[in-house]
Amino acid sequence: MFITKKHISRRTALKGAGVNLALPFLSAMVPASTALAQTAANPKMRAGFFYIPHGAIMFNTKYGQEWDRWTPSGAGAEYKLNEITSPLEPFKKQMTTFGNLDNAAAAGSVHVRNPATWLSATLPQGNNMSTTLDQEMTKFISQDTQFPSLELASETTIQVAAGNGGPFTTLSFRDEHTPLPMEYNPRKVFLRLFGEGDSPQERAAMARQKNSILDMITDRTNKLRSDLGSEDKAILDGYLENVREVERQAKTPANPNLSKIKIPNAPIGELEDFAAQEKVMYDLLALAYQADLTRVATYITVAEGTNRSYPFLNISGGFHPISHHADDLERIKMLVQIQKWHLQQFADFIKKMADTPDGQGSLLDHAIFMYGSNMSNSNAHSSYPIPNLIVGGGNGKLKQGGQHLVLAERTPIANLHLTLLQKVGHEQDHFGDSTGHISEI
Repeated sequence: MFITKKHISRRTALKGAGVNLALPFLSAMVPASTALAQTAANPKMRAGFFYIPHGAIMFNTKYGQEWDRWTPSGAGAEYKLNEITSPLEPFKKQMTTFGNLDNAAAAGSVHVRNPATWLSATLPQGNNMSTTLDQEMTKFISQDTQFPSLELASETTIQVAAGNGGPFTTLSFRDEHTPLPMEYNPRKVFLRLFGEGDSPQERAAMARQKNSILDMITDRTNKLRSDLGSEDKAILDGYLENVREVERQAKTPANPNLSKIKIPNAPIGELEDFAAQEKVMYDLLALAYQADLTRVATYITVAEGTNRSYPFLNISGGFHPISHHADDLERIKMLVQIQKWHLQQFADFIKKMADTPDGQGSLLDHAIFMYGSNMSNSNAHSSYPIPNLIVGGGNGKLKQGGQHLVLAERTPIANLHLTLLQKVGHEQDHFGDSTGHISEI
């Protein structure tokens, strides 16, 4: 297939008053009379890894299969999601879930090693880990982007129950000696992606940045729109509207009427409303993928050991205390609510990926997203079997139709990692404690 449209550079950015705003892919970026496979329209793989602590309610409580609320059943047309995973129903034909996954590196760690070993499947030696799956992928699919990877969180990962900020509270290690911190301040992420960058002057820049960056580039935006066709204009307008919405959320003050109470200054940008905080981080990541600022990301959706409460679900207790449910059915019901709510936020992000055009398809068609935990039954701190799933088209490299794979007993999660590396074009025969790859995905 050859394209014969007007060409602007894929690296075009809208600039003004110290702002550089990257653009999404537009058909006008395709050089005239160029084979599709040789252009920016040739889809680039995206990958994302989304972590939730405290496992999921599966068959290994005292209530057995009757109270399994995670494990799907069937395959293909008979593939049926369970209660916790039900928010992903619209995308189940692009999903694979896994039974019998194990991560020996997390065994016995309680919470301390859970985040860092999820994508490494490696038992740490002292403070040293090994390069995690996301960072291995950056070498093959994201080195030509502005940010080879993003590391995000919805809240601080400095939790007493999980190492109090030690080296294993991150999902991501660049190499065995270099843990990458998870950023939970949406204002800081926004400025890094779309503003003056992550520099020693950033604190002052945040204080100065009173106006919308879109207002600073109005002239450039209008000039660009005049050069675009109707389809590209619609894509650009949708993208800029998403930027405007993220700006609005990042600036929304979490400021109830506390005028009679003396309180310290809040961290700039972090939202007190946790539901809004998690959403804005997902929205920032969606923009980063759309603008091709990065193709690899990790996201701790809620921190290991967190005492986060969920009043919007009418749940007043903290996530971590509730996770020690002692087989109390009421606590188990609350855990199911919390776990399903987090899955719904992920599903909303997946919908955004599915609705975002990317060449001849969507961002979801050209992505591999992994969601899951490094714990099984939170009450017992067990690490087998761990609940994990993948969703996306993987540039045509992932099996479609929907399936739940019941793997051999205690299949290393590293077998999944190795398989995903192969899907992005990295042909290696070992990762972590892998014993082979998973041929069914």
